Amino acid sequence: MNTARENEDGWLSAQTLSEALPFIQRHSGQTIIIKFGGNAMGDEALTRAFAKDIVLLCQCGLRPVIVHGGGPQIGSMLKRLDIKTEFKDGLRVSDMETVGVAEMVLSGAINKSLVAAINQAGGKAVGISGRDANLITACALNKTLGFTGKVIATDISLIQTLAMDAFIPVISPISAGQDGKAYNINADTAAGVIASALNAARLMLLTDIKGVMDKNGHFLTDLSHKDAQTLIDDGVATGGMIPKLETAIRAVKDGVEAVVILDGRRPHGLLVELFTDVGAGTLIR
Repeated sequence: MNTARENEDGWLSAQTLSEALPFIQRHSGQTIIIKFGGNAMGDEALTRAFAKDIVLLCQCGLRPVIVHGGGPQIGSMLKRLDIKTEFKDGLRVSDMETVGVAEMVLSGAINKSLVAAINQAGGKAVGISGRDANLITACALNKTLGFTGKVIATDISLIQTLAMDAFIPVISPISAGQDGKAYNINADTAAGVIASALNAARLMLLTDIKGVMDKNGHFLTDLSHKDAQTLIDDGVATGGMIPKLETAIRAVKDGVEAVVILDGRRPHGLLVELFTDVGAGTLIR
């Protein structure tokens, strides 16, 4: 004789899905740019969870575009090859040898592993770099940073072509200069430029910290772009947070509805941020 048993987990899951419906309807059809970086990229379980979340976003009608970093992995490879490296204001100083290693790591191993994870989860991901189809044209940011570049032009036609057939672009920020040489663009910066060019509704910067902190170490949930600039000017934001906030400021000024800086180490942060009313990071408008 079979006895029916209530599955509380099942009921809770159904309730969660029901509560998410208004948020899914709100974001359906929107282009969301997601920068995936930090230590989360070195964790296979987190990468698999991220890949499943990306596929779920697609199933809910969103159009995700992923730009990835890989600073820790580049650092590990440089150390393995006994190549010294240094940072200035959160940006890596890149000579010809360093940018060659960065391209090998970013456009090679990291890009293809992330594409594979998304495809295994049921998505249709395609790996490209800023070099492909003149997606990002760059030049030297300044002489002291070598081949660390700044964006001077974008051509989003390749991304638009992929999106029309429901492909998920996965973009390495290595870009080409007008001189034909490779330039290492900060991944946050590349994501911001692409978000602006695509008129994205959201730019999500996944990193390895909870979000933006004030001078006392307190977590900030909401900022205006003026608040973000003040954190930079007052020296509260340091290191890698500087390019993140600069990216957020430029993006919202260029018409991106909002930028969110959130912790990529926590599984399903994207879903919490987009499909609930509690949020998962620092929202900058």
